[in-house]
Amino acid sequence: MLMDGDHPVHRINPGALPVADIGNFTIALGDIAGSLAKIEEQAARIKHLVALGGDHGITLPLLRALAKKQGPAALIHLDAHVDTWPENFGQRYSHGSAFYHAISEGLVEPRRMIQVGIRSPVERAVHDWTVAQGVTMITARQVHEQGPAAIAGQIRQVVGEAPAYLSFDIDVLDPAFAPGTGTPEIGGLASWQTQTIIRLLRGLRFVGMDLVEVCPPYDVSEITALAGATMAWEYLCLVDFSG
Repeated sequence: MLMDGDHPVHRINPGALPVADIGNFTIALGDIAGSLAKIEEQAARIKHLVALGGDHGITLPLLRALAKKQGPAALIHLDAHVDTWPENFGQRYSHGSAFYHAISEGLVEPRRMIQVGIRSPVERAVHDWTVAQGVTMITARQVHEQGPAAIAGQIRQVVGEAPAYLSFDIDVLDPAFAPGTGTPEIGGLASWQTQTIIRLLRGLRFVGMDLVEVCPPYDVSEITALAGATMAWEYLCLVDFSG
């Protein structure tokens, strides 16, 4: 057993994990609704999915597929943005509306939904609607002031024993750590903060994850891709594959 401060770190043999890269989802080019339907259909065939995006719009069909198999899940959402706008720039379905639809369609349990790292400007009506649904919202400043251990404790309290889905938008990280994304926001989390938070979630009943909004053309020395890949790996280290 290794130790990370006062916390145990389990040894993981990557070759022993029952995981495989199954390639890309087929989409309908130029057709957002059609693409969402295709993603949902393909995701429904997979027992435990870790999806690498792609914009945050892909989370909606993934949650639709998951909800049809097991009902609404708790949601841990790491992001700079609330993504609960009813629409974005005239589009009903977009990377900024995924969780508005997920809540409205009953795909997640909003009182077991927690957003971490929020710091972008947001209309009062959107903020108030989100909170009124029962969603717990933690700003980036609160993470900085309270520390990862306290935030992980709040996540555990909100999620409880429910099956939990993790949606990690790379822009939860400060642009200093993840410049390769389409909507960067200053004042974000450091890589070590999100890594520590995830590690402290060991024991939760995870049922799926997505890692989204990495944009390679905007990246610098692939540090954004490295951060994203590492967060996905940290997640895999938490999953109980015996069930």
